[in-house]
Amino acid sequence: MIYYFSGTGNSQLIAQNIAKQCHDQCQSITPYLKQGKHFQLQTQDPLIFVAPTYAWRLPSVVNEWIEKTEFIGAKKVYFVLTCGGSVGNASHYLELLCTKKNWDYQGLASIVMPDNYLVMYPTPDKKTCDELIQKALLQVSPIVKYINEKKPFPSLPITLKEKMYSGIINNAFYKFFVSDKGFNVSSRCISCGKCAQRCPMNNIQLTQGKPIWHNNCTHCMACIAGCPTSAIGYKKIENRNHYFIMNDEDNLKIGD
Repeated sequence: MIYYFSGTGNSQLIAQNIAKQCHDQCQSITPYLKQGKHFQLQTQDPLIFVAPTYAWRLPSVVNEWIEKTEFIGAKKVYFVLTCGGSVGNASHYLELLCTKKNWDYQGLASIVMPDNYLVMYPTPDKKTCDELIQKALLQVSPIVKYINEKKPFPSLPITLKEKMYSGIINNAFYKFFVSDKGFNVSSRCISCGKCAQRCPMNNIQLTQGKPIWHNNCTHCMACIAGCPTSAIGYKKIENRNHYFIMNDEDNLKIGD
């Protein structure tokens, strides 16, 4: 079984392609997060998690969901993280998570995708994004080969700088930077409600047809990147490409 978390569609695309090549099922965790309940899920080997990289680690919201969810059956667990450049020392923390869950950690594979963290970095233009996606999809088959052969992923080399990124800097990122206070909405808003619908944290509500954020943000970028009229902004950042390739129907439903 493949579970994925995705804000703008990168990890969804990779998860769906892994599922297709593994002949396995694929499920977004967003509807589980939106329900805000603890779940008991029946699974079998291998269990695969696909997610973006937030400050060189698994997003804290995904880590917490995995910790609180009871997975019955599966013991061998693989992780695939999409990233804009590096996953840092994420593997160390994933191994700790697996130890806590009494799982057999099968390693981490990383896939570079278009960087969509537009509140900090410029998003590449469409041509560059398309090229990155095509290169990323070529990396799926080697990953699936390890999974199908029941072999662990090769270990990734880790530098001292990457250990610092996934440690001290990750902690500072969540403490000082992850906040919804910078989001704003312009007169281009058409009150479609897609931002509220997509928010995995149920952090957005429409008041008089306009989105209001309620201080429970994970910076997934679903609201700002997916706004159909580019009405949502962040602080004074302007003129950045909004990258969004999510299939909403697949992302917001719980499969059979």
